[in-house]
Amino acid sequence: MKTFVKVMKALSDPSRVRIVKMLQKRVMCVCEITAALGVAQSTASKHLKILEDAGLIASRKEGLWVNYALADGGASPYAASLIGNLKHWLDDDPSIAELAIKLPHIRREEICCR
Repeated sequence: MKTFVKVMKALSDPSRVRIVKMLQKRVMCVCEITAALGVAQSTASKHLKILEDAGLIASRKEGLWVNYALADGGASPYAASLIGNLKHWLDDDPSIAELAIKLPHIRREEICCR
């Protein structure tokens, strides 16, 4: 039950749900996530840590970048199920639709390398 509760708590915050929805579209770094959500880097990092601990996302260091992507769900059947279902949920939500419009214009090279 502990794993189930961890996954559900991770998705109990609207910002974390938005992060999962963004990562369905593409791999992102924390600076891109920060820009998309309009939150502080420390806030985005805390959300990412909670999502990663729940097995919903995975990080991979590539040179100077830490890239975040949806997890494959192998760590938890609960995470796998919710990742699969979230692909079909909430696309018509106004905040998710707004993010989908913003994402193509958010580029790490323009944000982090000024």
